[in-house]
Amino acid sequence: MKCLACGAPLRSITTDLPLKVSDQTIVVVKKLPVLQCDGCIEYLIEDAVMAKVDELLARVDRSTELEVVPFAVLPTRASTGRSPQQAAHDG
Repeated sequence: MKCLACGAPLRSITTDLPLKVSDQTIVVVKKLPVLQCDGCIEYLIEDAVMAKVDELLARVDRSTELEVVPFAVLPTRASTGRSPQQAAHDG
C-alpha cells in the first residue's frame, strides 16, 4: 500500500497515539497498530483497527483530563465470538 500524500510505501508499526475526545479529555492509545509512511509523517489506521478504537473511546470517562489505555485490552467479537459488552459482563 502507498501513502496518499507522497506515494511512498506504508509499513506496519505500533505507536502511541493521542486522541482528543472532548474539550477537556485526551486519550493516549498505547501500542496502536498503524500503517506509517516511510517518506513523510502521514499514517493510516485500518478500518478494523479504527472500529476497535471507537469501541475503546466509547468506554472512556470523559470527566478525566487524560487517560492512557492499551489498545490490546479490548476483546473483539471475532477473537471471542462474543461482543465486548458480553465479555465485560463476564469479567
